[in-house]
Amino acid sequence: MTRNISVVTRTGDARPVHPWQLVSAAFRTWLSRRHGHAPPTSDTDARPLPEEQRAGESTLWRMRTTVKDEPGSLAALCAALAGQRVDILSLQAHPLAEGTVDEFLLRAPADLAGSDITRDVATAGGADTWIERADAHDLVDAPTRVLGLATRTALDAAELPLALRQLLGRCTIRQLPAKSTSGTVRGPGAVPVEGVLEDTVMRLRAPEGGVITVERPYLPFTPTEFARARALVELDARLGPRVPRSQDVLTLPEGNAITVRRADAGDLEAATAMHERCSARTLGMRYHGPVGDADRYLKHLLSPRFGRTLAVQTASGRIVGLGHLLWDGDETEVALLVEDAWQRRGIGAELLGRLVGMALEAGCASVYAVTQSSNTGMVAAMRGLGLPLDYQIEEGTLVITARLDTAAVGAQPSYEGAREFSEEIVRD
Repeated sequence: MTRNISVVTRTGDARPVHPWQLVSAAFRTWLSRRHGHAPPTSDTDARPLPEEQRAGESTLWRMRTTVKDEPGSLAALCAALAGQRVDILSLQAHPLAEGTVDEFLLRAPADLAGSDITRDVATAGGADTWIERADAHDLVDAPTRVLGLATRTALDAAELPLALRQLLGRCTIRQLPAKSTSGTVRGPGAVPVEGVLEDTVMRLRAPEGGVITVERPYLPFTPTEFARARALVELDARLGPRVPRSQDVLTLPEGNAITVRRADAGDLEAATAMHERCSARTLGMRYHGPVGDADRYLKHLLSPRFGRTLAVQTASGRIVGLGHLLWDGDETEVALLVEDAWQRRGIGAELLGRLVGMALEAGCASVYAVTQSSNTGMVAAMRGLGLPLDYQIEEGTLVITARLDTAAVGAQPSYEGAREFSEEIVRD
């Protein structure tokens, strides 16, 4: 199933809390008030129908219901749907001890409300019914979809959280490392090799040790979903660390050649060296507080488990810029750091445009950047994307959210305006 859902990846108590993390955490709290994680529970909560559907076409629905494991129960359900002129496009059955969970992809008349469908299903014997709108992506059969997710995971370790997100729908994914700061060891014995499934929670062994926990409070996981998630994690573990090695060589306006490529934990030493060359002001703009502990977070930021990182490298091999796309709550975070001597040359805009392109390909609905209100360079870069922006500012901390739902996948974002250093700050 392809839909926008909530993914949170964090390391629990494995590292101390830094001021920039507190800012991000506060922003996620604000987001949680603005965006609920539960799916639509009524027609008034669902997104508006397209014009062609309002004109009398049809609507796609995903529905899950539980029926008694006895002859005729499914037939009664199908008859009730047929009575409402609802077409069953696909059906998967998951036998359980207390009954059978049936998953449907339905095509219904556009004027038929979801509440009408669930009412008739209940009359026909269905229980614990869940329904929400679907789209054309759901027409892809389950085996094809799972194979596609496996391929993406095999090519790039950063795809595992996204693959789990697309496989399981709206859920919360947390990864706890094998060892916490208190010294507690979460070794292989913390979770059995086959994993644990407990209704709305599944726990799996993380490829590099520790535990991956997936929660979906609004809808219990089926054994089939658990088996598919476990297979993706096992595939990732067998293949080991991997990052695509493609790179682009670009020429800056003054003639210097730079290389933009994916970065990972292997770039930790070079990234740390760049930190040492950056001024306290530049690091403060990036980490929103004291910069003494900034280096210790680089290993986390460079891990493909928590997102994707782009590095800008000079002809001599020195890293002079980093861009991070972090899977962080309802809205993916973008963060930039460019060495002082290389600022105001368009490097930040180049990185931001590429990160937004990655977010589009990953199906993200928006991205946000957390910075200081005095960071006019970041403001200009975000404005230069040419996308709708929301601004929130409090006590000098600025959060800029760019909506991606108006941009086309594969399109090159427009960020020419970001190449000019603007002195204008937009406030609430």
